[in-house]
Amino acid sequence: MKKEVLATLLACTVIASGVSCALAQTAAPAAPAAPAAAQPVNLGAQPAAAPCALPDAEYTAYTNAIAQSNPQAKAAGIEKYLTDFPTSACPGVRLSALVELMTAYSAYDTTGTKILDSAARVLQLEPANLRALTFQAYLGKKAADALPDGSPAKQAALDAATVYAQKGLAATQPTTLSADDFKKMQSTAFPIFYNVIGDDAFLVKKDYATAIDAFKKELASVPVAATQQPGPYLVDTYFLGEAYSLSTPPDYLNCAFYASRAVAYAPPANKTVMSPYAKWCYHKYHDVDDGYDAMVAAATANLNPPDGFFATIKPGLTPAEKIHNIIVGTPDLSTLAIADKEMIFQYGSPEDAAKVWDTIKGKSFQIPGALVITSSPTVLTVAVTDDAKNANPKIADFTFNMTAPDPIPDLKANATPAQKLAYKKEVAAAQAKADAIAAATAVGQTVTLTGTYSSFTPNPVMIIMSDGDVVLPKAAAKPAAKPTPAHRTTPAKK
Repeated sequence: MKKEVLATLLACTVIASGVSCALAQTAAPAAPAAPAAAQPVNLGAQPAAAPCALPDAEYTAYTNAIAQSNPQAKAAGIEKYLTDFPTSACPGVRLSALVELMTAYSAYDTTGTKILDSAARVLQLEPANLRALTFQAYLGKKAADALPDGSPAKQAALDAATVYAQKGLAATQPTTLSADDFKKMQSTAFPIFYNVIGDDAFLVKKDYATAIDAFKKELASVPVAATQQPGPYLVDTYFLGEAYSLSTPPDYLNCAFYASRAVAYAPPANKTVMSPYAKWCYHKYHDVDDGYDAMVAAATANLNPPDGFFATIKPGLTPAEKIHNIIVGTPDLSTLAIADKEMIFQYGSPEDAAKVWDTIKGKSFQIPGALVITSSPTVLTVAVTDDAKNANPKIADFTFNMTAPDPIPDLKANATPAQKLAYKKEVAAAQAKADAIAAATAVGQTVTLTGTYSSFTPNPVMIIMSDGDVVLPKAAAKPAAKPTPAHRTTPAKK
């Protein structure tokens, strides 16, 4: 979340005091030294416009409200002014008051509710007000981030924030603001807009081309040092790498570069999580790890890939070349890794696929580390290979048709008490095992499965296993109970 950006938004002072602020698009006028019956107020609507005269009562209410130094008192005064004077004798005064109100609320409204309300009121009068659009985009994105991933509410909130961001990027310089001040305001607002658009495209719409464009513009719009600190820009650098790998066709070199850059500046605890993905992207393009250190060095030193750098990295073998080398160089095809078998099933000739399949068909194997994608008591689909686990969304490459549990025979009507007790224990044990299997095979869990190779489909590759069963972890042995010390009786004194 861009909390440091919000701090910038809150550091705004009134232009009338002589200090310009990057996000103060419409400023309140300074009060004249001595009030009169009809006070002149220059709103700056046009550079050469004549001052506008406010009636004394409105002038006094307005200037008293905006003169307050305490944000809460200022907000209350402006709200009262807006209520007492729903229309103004001077065009632009109400807009000016609402911008001042938005600024006051931004100094203390931690929930953002009042900021958003005042920003919406500003946009009713000036739809292209860049500062109000920035608040709407930023706080709308912040609210969306708090919602559950994948929920319709999160999607709607991100979409709404994106609309404000797109309007903000298209906003033009108002006549009340100098080109310099407007440029400063854009430099604060644009990274927020690009972040909102990028996250919406990447996380919700799966529009990776738009996400790549937005993330690259976001990173280019801030100082390079900001992209080297833990925070939103580093997160979006990693997302940028992911977006490249998920594009059609995938761009694994750019994926490796930006993911490696994110890893380079990530805190140690995050490096261990992010690093395998960066190296996976490199390996997907180059096949082996040699040269990866040069990739890391380049990504650490540069925001974007240096010209000509990618030309120094040779692509790996084509699937056909890999399959040929695997078939020729493997004396026992049954020993192939599952990922290699899947590649042969998917890209190899029918003859080569049949050679490999014949070595495992009808044989039972144990598959550790299977990631559950869908789950039911009778059928599990799981991701087994790294490619399947690293896909976004993750994909299943194995289907296990599960073996039904052994039925428990009915209790005989004339069962003895001992038989009834044994039956009760058997039912309890069966239920406990069923509960343990259900927990172990819940979607998102990693589980060890056994099964028999039954069939496969080549595209998309899916290996079907029959006689599926779950290998539950063994319960830890309970420590032996310590012997109870013998009680010693103190002999009576004679």
